[in-house]
Amino acid sequence: MTSHAKYTVRVERPRRSRRWIFTAGNQIRLEIERREPFAGGGSFGDTGPYERLFGKVHFAIDPDEQGLPNIVDLEMAPRNSQGLVEFSGTLDIIKPVDLDRGNQRIFYEFSNRGNRGLLGFNYGVGTDMSKPEYAGDGFLMRQGYTLVWSGWQGDLIDRGGNIVANLPLALQDGKPLQGRVRQEFNPLADGILSVGVSAGAERGPNVQPYPVLDRATATLTMRQNETDARIPIADSDWELAKAETKDGEVALTPSINDLYINGGFKTGWIYEFIYDTEGSRVMNLGFLGIRDLLSMLKNETLDHAGNANPLAGHVEKIYGTGGSLSGRVIREFVYEGWNEDAAGRAVFDAVHTHTGSGRLFQNQRFAQVGRYPRQHEEHSWPAECYPFTFAAVPDPFTERNEGLWQRPGTDPLVIHLHTEGDYWVRHVSPTHTNPTDASDVEIPANARMYHLTGAPHMVRALDDPDWIGQLTPNAISAIPFRRAIMVLLDRWATDGTPPPPSLLPSTADGTLVKAEEVLARYPAIPGVNLPKGPSRLMRYNYGPKFETHGIMSVFPPEPVPGEEYPLRVPQIDTDGNTIAGLRYPDIEVPLGTCNGWSLRKAGYAEGEQWMNTGSFVPFARTKSEREAKGDPRPSIEERYPSHEAYIAEVTRVCEERLSEDLMLQEDADRFVASANARNPLDPSVRLEPLIQSGAFRGV
Repeated sequence: MTSHAKYTVRVERPRRSRRWIFTAGNQIRLEIERREPFAGGGSFGDTGPYERLFGKVHFAIDPDEQGLPNIVDLEMAPRNSQGLVEFSGTLDIIKPVDLDRGNQRIFYEFSNRGNRGLLGFNYGVGTDMSKPEYAGDGFLMRQGYTLVWSGWQGDLIDRGGNIVANLPLALQDGKPLQGRVRQEFNPLADGILSVGVSAGAERGPNVQPYPVLDRATATLTMRQNETDARIPIADSDWELAKAETKDGEVALTPSINDLYINGGFKTGWIYEFIYDTEGSRVMNLGFLGIRDLLSMLKNETLDHAGNANPLAGHVEKIYGTGGSLSGRVIREFVYEGWNEDAAGRAVFDAVHTHTGSGRLFQNQRFAQVGRYPRQHEEHSWPAECYPFTFAAVPDPFTERNEGLWQRPGTDPLVIHLHTEGDYWVRHVSPTHTNPTDASDVEIPANARMYHLTGAPHMVRALDDPDWIGQLTPNAISAIPFRRAIMVLLDRWATDGTPPPPSLLPSTADGTLVKAEEVLARYPAIPGVNLPKGPSRLMRYNYGPKFETHGIMSVFPPEPVPGEEYPLRVPQIDTDGNTIAGLRYPDIEVPLGTCNGWSLRKAGYAEGEQWMNTGSFVPFARTKSEREAKGDPRPSIEERYPSHEAYIAEVTRVCEERLSEDLMLQEDADRFVASANARNPLDPSVRLEPLIQSGAFRGV
């Protein structure tokens, strides 16, 4: 008999048993389906070779666990003969073959929409883990990390290789719950005749659809811009069907999961579809699965079926990371209380969130986890709402006084990064300002926040064929920043060495201001149009039971009159680049203006902000070219008299960041090598970031 924190475990069968053999508490069973060499079996520094373990993790949890954080509709989840709720998820582990040579740390990625982005820290490429190029430069492996992914997002379709959670439906009288849902579509290609009802912006074909139960009660509207009045689409102009063009004719196949519009969708327009459906999953079980899996991997020798824990005795600390959606997931995970396991132990020692500045539309009935508000698309979705800050700050519109980190005994250390685009499109300023007057809020001692000056939220490649912006994409990579931050996070959690102070624009020193001040100061560059302002952040009425029971009942949601949070954006210099924050060479030694916003071109809701993307306006190379164009910004030759002078400036900035521990030497070498390889004075050389990325497209 083996004693565990809150259950008594009786091992009655061999470890290969697949039966649940325990009678109390939360039960976890690991099912390893494949064990194979990682990255071609290559060796990584002192750590040696790595291997990949892929399979599933199965849970049977006690819905009556004392102190369990809120899980909407848990009482409606089916129970097995022991009164437990069962679910499962993908499990993916990349570990040193010899764990004794590892650093005894799990690096867990909160998967973004079922994808894996963790090897971006290595500049890895591709999706095939058996290939050496997937491991990139081996950065994480050389440090000895064990990488772990597990399924948490319960509305994804299992494609076999993605990271998914298989969660139960909530049942009422033995039948799936019914309710009402809203979908939005913002087509970006010509000729689209039909879309899946789950194919809203950035949700794609991998999201499980909420079927349309009754066409007669459904409504469909369209509008060109978010603030325009909704225009009803006549019933005769749309069908529940999937459309295909055959021999020049449109063929329709009836489908309760597809929406067809006669004549097709207009590019850039917002379509809103509201209808009755069924099949709400108990979505927040995904968070419980993360908690219990990581607690077991760190603290137990066997799973609850007697199978060996493959990491047993080799986990001293657990770090978490996530970008964009999965950065928001981390904030929600800690806020809801999931970082404390059933035995009262902290799960994550430290976390690194990147560009995830909001909350999550998950712990609600008929949740749509991937939804998030922007200026044009999905503006009113409930994914960015109070509380915003790590420490408690009163909400001006309610009686609440909360922060995201509110459990000092188990709250993890956190280093948060955000970008220019997060101020203009994703409402990041309330994460470090007061929601009443936008004054600065003190960052707590267990948190650091760094603004990545000049960087976009969503990186799009310079030659992206789907680009619909008016200007060139801003393709600055965040990976060099994140690699340095990961080293700082480990030092902080290991020996208490604090990272450098937070680097943020501030209202007190005038580097964080109202958008109109920035737009008035922006250089008058011919051909460059400016945004109307940042995406606004209102409070919405989603219905009387939304906050208490997670039930949305107002469709479409209504802005609450007079309740809008104040937003600020970073102040800029005379080039148009942001002044404050963590400045890397592309901003300290600029070749152009790096905007956190980009505007849509004609035919795609012209002038509206284009999702979370940024834009880039290169400098003229020569003074004569600048004068001919009427560009007020000094040219490249006026800034850098020679290629050698440019290289010297890039080197100087790298040395400064190295001295601050905000850059790694190997990345400094990359920046300098890139500066050496590309002479910005040469008209045949494209002006672009020194280190760029077109692969990471998290949102």
